[in-house]
Amino acid sequence: MRILYSSKLNHFCALFFIAVLLSACKSDKKKIDVSNIDLEVRIERFDHDFDQMRSKPMVQQAAVLQQKYGPFYADFIERILEAGSIADTNYLANIRQIINGKPYLDLKHEVDSVFPDLNKQNEALTDAFKRIKYYFPNKQLPKVYAYFSGFQAQTTLGNGYIGIGLDQFLGSKSKFYPALVNTYPQYISRRFTPENIAPRVIEGIIREDMFPEKDADKSLLAKMVYEGKMMYLMDVLLPDVADSVKIGYTTKQMEWSKAFESNIWGYFLEEKLLYETDYQKLQKYLNEAPFTPGLGEKNESAPKLAIYTGWQIVKQYMIKHPDTTVQQLLALNNAQKILDEASYHPK
Repeated sequence: MRILYSSKLNHFCALFFIAVLLSACKSDKKKIDVSNIDLEVRIERFDHDFDQMRSKPMVQQAAVLQQKYGPFYADFIERILEAGSIADTNYLANIRQIINGKPYLDLKHEVDSVFPDLNKQNEALTDAFKRIKYYFPNKQLPKVYAYFSGFQAQTTLGNGYIGIGLDQFLGSKSKFYPALVNTYPQYISRRFTPENIAPRVIEGIIREDMFPEKDADKSLLAKMVYEGKMMYLMDVLLPDVADSVKIGYTTKQMEWSKAFESNIWGYFLEEKLLYETDYQKLQKYLNEAPFTPGLGEKNESAPKLAIYTGWQIVKQYMIKHPDTTVQQLLALNNAQKILDEASYHPK
């Protein structure tokens, strides 16, 4: 199981032409007909079934859960709750203590209040899963389970399943998150919203299961292009989700990145970072942060600028190569070739 945490007037004519192409690209994605794909996502409410341990004989209900949820049940008990091994029934005493405690009951009340049902999420994931099947018909898609764990994991990927930690999607103003600021700073917890469920599930599946990053991709350029491919794939699979949500930016950060795209690219070139392989030097351009040190004034820059830039490079490559399929793009492992043929020169 993997816990996943677990984005000018002088050139008006050129920019308008590119914008038209981008618009057409987005339109084409939405025109893909997936209505004939026989698939429906129904997120199983493990949290509801688990709560029945409070009202039903615990040993009996544990057996029901093991039968229904398979490997996820053991992963949840042993690795998320860390309540002990299910091979030893003594773990049930720990479960009893958890589910009868005030923290559990308070959190359950909040989860049930925010998520009386998961109809919107079922609909969004059904569409996204159909699109995965459209492009990758042989892909065996996971079952989807919803749980809450006391803020241990936002999503988990395991043997045949992906789990959704509903307690980390309660809304940015949830009363629980200020107390967790040391673990989840506000620039992270502001994205703990219901609208983030589908994007984070799809991101987990494509990054961790379908197309994990290769260990050999050590240079910043290689990482940029990999990240750009993943973001482009999210564009394809989640065409109605805002770019800011996909990459995890605020609206201002998205606007800043667009406005200073040429400056960002110039910075990477001037600092000779494209072929740098020292991760200590590269992580600030790839990892979560409130801003990117060294760029922007008054800490106004967006984070993860290597991901944003890689996204733009891949989008430009696909504009230049309209006959390239999604599958061909993902199979193309030469980052330098993608950069060269993208002719990426932001103005």
